Amino acid sequence: MEPRSQVELPEHVVGPFDVFVNGVPQHEGADYDRVGRMLVFRRELAEEGRLGFWRWLSLFLGVAGTYRKNDTVDVVYTQDGRRSVVSLQAL
Repeated sequence: MEPRSQVELPEHVVGPFDVFVNGVPQHEGADYDRVGRMLVFRRELAEEGRLGFWRWLSLFLGVAGTYRKNDTVDVVYTQDGRRSVVSLQAL
């Protein structure tokens, strides 16, 4: 079985909507499937996770940056006639 990731849509997001991962358009049926209020991606989405003490300290002191992989999922939808964007985290 191939790795998959899920994202839950907020209640106020109703279709139609556009989905982007790291700014790249995603297509329903090819990149993800919609199952109820969930978007199930056909690949694993990476998230940075929590920073340990030493990593946090090095960021605070400006010694190092963070270069971990962190995929972002943005959903663009229309609400009350205005386009809005919500950023979501993989479950």
